[in-house]
Amino acid sequence: MTAALEAVRTRRSWSKVTDAAPSNAELVDLISAAGRVADHSSLRPWRLIELRGKDRDVLGRAMNKAEGHDGVSSKPMRAPLLIAVVASYRKSSKIPRWEQEAVASGVAHVLSLLLDEAGWGVLWRTGSYTRSKAIAKAHGLGKDEELLGWLYVGGKPANARVGRRKPVDGGKYLSRMPSKK
Repeated sequence: MTAALEAVRTRRSWSKVTDAAPSNAELVDLISAAGRVADHSSLRPWRLIELRGKDRDVLGRAMNKAEGHDGVSSKPMRAPLLIAVVASYRKSSKIPRWEQEAVASGVAHVLSLLLDEAGWGVLWRTGSYTRSKAIAKAHGLGKDEELLGWLYVGGKPANARVGRRKPVDGGKYLSRMPSKK
């Protein structure tokens, strides 16, 4: 079995992490690798935003504002590093918007696998507020950008219960092209 196959098979989401986090340099290296996903016409229709420290307070205020509340949401404090995943759409007569969003999602997923394989706990979080004006403003999103969620990243707790996800039966999800009758 290859290392990549094993990494994918053992991947899990980590809802609780420690205060440790990868450095900016480690993150840049992993993003360079994740950016190699299939990308029709090499548009690179994505970008990532690193949130640490006080950035999480800004996000917490924006989350509460998006939900019509005052104060600061504690949700961004659940991990020491949040990576905002942004679909940054490019004008193209060949590449539709949905395909560009798929590329951005692919980068985020591959990055989450690479972070996990490097020993970090990762959870991709979304929410009803991801596409709100308050969240877009807090992240400095442009008119052709949308937030796809955040990767919450931190250390894997030593005492964490390592549950295994149910295996996926690939045969249930693979079929052949219907034959003509």
